[in-house]
Amino acid sequence: MPASAMNHFTILTDDLDATLAFYAEFLDLQSGARPPFTFPGAWLYARGGSDAILHIVAGKQKSDLVKGVIDHMAFSARNLAATVDKLKLHALAYELRRLPAYGTWQLFFHDPNGAKVELDFDPLEQAPA
Repeated sequence: MPASAMNHFTILTDDLDATLAFYAEFLDLQSGARPPFTFPGAWLYARGGSDAILHIVAGKQKSDLVKGVIDHMAFSARNLAATVDKLKLHALAYELRRLPAYGTWQLFFHDPNGAKVELDFDPLEQAPA
């Protein structure tokens, strides 16, 4: 039976509050309904969305936050210039590149746990200053 869509990503953290603040600030994700698991964490939703797209498992040790076989998670986004300005304002390192032949803008940066995040922007968006 083939997969039909991506359901969610799960990340690990040793600092739930900082992780929640990061994803609220930079991806506008909001905490929402989560089953009553026996371990701490959160489920994050796109504003107005009904499905959790990012699961956070908290209470981990810093040594547990190691890079695995998945390189990064990617999200569709809007307003490239404002997003780059926000990254600069917070002194977050980033890499911006244009996808050859398609023109899609790809913006890469890391969350507080070391997870790589990619935001993809429409080719028609203007390049940031």
